[in-house]
Amino acid sequence: MLQKISINNYAIIDELEISFSGDMNVITGETGAGKSIIMGALGLILGQRADTSVLVNKEKKCVIEAVFKTGDKRSIRSFLEENELDVSKEVLIRREIAANGKSRAFINDTPVNLSQLQQLTAMLVDLHQQFDTLEVGNTDFQREVLDALAGHAEVLEEYRESFLQWKRKAKELEQLENQKLEFEKEADYNRFQYEELESAGFVENELEEAEASLKLMENSEGIKEVLSRSYYELQESETPVSLQLKTLISQLNQYASFHTELPGLVERMQSAQIELQDIAGELDRISSQVEHDPQKMEELNDRLSLGYKLQKKHGVSSTAELLRIQQGLEEKLQAVLNIDQAIQQKEKESKELFEKVSDTAKKISASRKKQVKPFEEKVNQLLAQVGMPNARIKVEMNQAEPGVNGTDEIIFLFNANIPAGRSAKEENFLPVYKVASGGELSRLMLCVKSLVAKSIDLPTMIFDEIDTGISGEAARQVGIIMKELSLNRQVICITHQPQIAGKAVAHYFVYKEIENNAVQTRVRLLNKDERITAIAKMLSGEKPTASALENAREMLMN
Repeated sequence: MLQKISINNYAIIDELEISFSGDMNVITGETGAGKSIIMGALGLILGQRADTSVLVNKEKKCVIEAVFKTGDKRSIRSFLEENELDVSKEVLIRREIAANGKSRAFINDTPVNLSQLQQLTAMLVDLHQQFDTLEVGNTDFQREVLDALAGHAEVLEEYRESFLQWKRKAKELEQLENQKLEFEKEADYNRFQYEELESAGFVENELEEAEASLKLMENSEGIKEVLSRSYYELQESETPVSLQLKTLISQLNQYASFHTELPGLVERMQSAQIELQDIAGELDRISSQVEHDPQKMEELNDRLSLGYKLQKKHGVSSTAELLRIQQGLEEKLQAVLNIDQAIQQKEKESKELFEKVSDTAKKISASRKKQVKPFEEKVNQLLAQVGMPNARIKVEMNQAEPGVNGTDEIIFLFNANIPAGRSAKEENFLPVYKVASGGELSRLMLCVKSLVAKSIDLPTMIFDEIDTGISGEAARQVGIIMKELSLNRQVICITHQPQIAGKAVAHYFVYKEIENNAVQTRVRLLNKDERITAIAKMLSGEKPTASALENAREMLMN
C-alpha cells in the first residue's frame, strides 16, 4: 500500500506531504484547487515522463518521494533481487527533475531507468483515471480480465513458452527451406565447378613444384655445363683444387711445430679439403639427375596451363587455394543432400510443438469460456447497482490464429438501453467503445475492475474522478463498490460526489492558500466535524443548510 507521498517544488506545490490509510481514502476539493496536480506528481512516481514546465521555482529541483509498504510480497522481492536493489518490507521511490530538464528515478536510493520503475509500480498500483475508460474497449484488456478471473496464469505461461518455441522452430524451418531453394539454384553450377576441379586432380603444391621443375628443365644444358665444370675443377683437372689443397697441407705440416697457430690452420684446411671432396660428389650427383626431357616438359606445361586457367577462373594464385575451393564446393553439394534430412527433422519438431501449443490453447480457451457466463451475470448485476438497470454486457469469443496469448479473440459487447422485459438475445450488441458514453464507460470499468481485483494481488487502487456524470443513488452505489474493494486493499479516490466521500475512512481536503504573495496548494486530513461540513458543502453549496449537514452526518454514520 501507499503509505506516504511527499512533493517538493511541483507546480504550485512548494512542499506537501500526505500519509494515507490502508483502507478507503478520498480526496476532495474545489475545481482548480490542485487535485490534478497531486495526481500528476503521483504519475511521476509511477513512471510517467517528466516535464520541466512543472518547476515554478527554477532555482531548485523538483523532488517527489513515495513510500510503499510491501510486506513479504514475493513478486516485489523477486523484482528487487533480480535488479540488485535493496530488499526490505518498504519500498522508497523518488523522482527528481532538475531545472535543465534532466530527470532521475530511484528505488531504495539506487538509480533506475523508467522501464524498471514502471515494471515495479505496475505491481504496486492500479491507477484508473477518467479517460482510461477507453481501456475497457481494448481487446488485450478484455482478454486479461477473463484470464484474471480464470486464474490460469501458470498454464498461460506454459502456453507462451511453447508458442515461442514453436515460432522459433517454424522460423528455422523456413530458413532451411529458403536455403534449400538457394542450394538448388546453385547446385548445377556448383556441381560443374566441382567436377572440373575434381577431374583436374591436383595434389598439394603440385603447380608450384611443376613450375620449379619446368624452369629446371628449360635451363638444364647451362646447369649441367656449370655443374660439370665445377666438378672437373674440384676433382679431375690436371691440378684439381682438392689436390692443390692437399699439397699445401703437406707443406704446412712440415713447419707446424715451429708456430703455435699453424696446427689449427692445418686442421681447418684438412676440413675444407674433405668438404670440397663432398661438394664435388654432390655436384656430380646433381648433374647426373638434371635431364632435358621434352615429353615431361610438355606434360608439365599442360598441367600448368590447366592450373593457371582454373586459378584465373576462381581468382586465386596457389594450388592450396584451388583445393580449398574444391573442398568448399564438395561441402555445398553434400549440404544439398543433407538439407532434406534436416528439413524433415525440423518439420517433425515443429509439428510436435504445434500440437502442444494447440492442446494448451484448448485448455486456456475452455478455462476462459467457463468464466464468460458468470462474468456477464456479475457485471450486469453491478451495472444495475450503479444506476444502469437496462445495460447489459456480453462477451463474444471467436477462434483466431495462434498468438502469444492463445487462439481466442475476445470482444466485450454492450447495450445500455434494453427495455424492461425484453430478452438480451433479441437486442443488438456492439463493441463497448462504439456505443457506451463516457459516464457509462466509467461505471462499466469500475464494475469490471471490482471483479478482477478479487482475482489479482494488487495492493493499491487509485480512482481519479471516474465518477464524472453520475450522482444520487448511482454515486452511492459506486461508493459501496469502492468500499467493498477497500476491505482487501487500499483505495484512493479523487471525487466530487458526497455519496462516495461519505464511504471513506480517511478524507483529505485540497485547498489553495496565499503565502508570501504566491498561491500554494495545501492538503489536510479532515476530522469528523470537518468531514460533515465538507460533505454538506458538496451537497448544497458553500453555505450548507441544516438539512444538508444532517444528510452529511447520516452519510458518515452509514
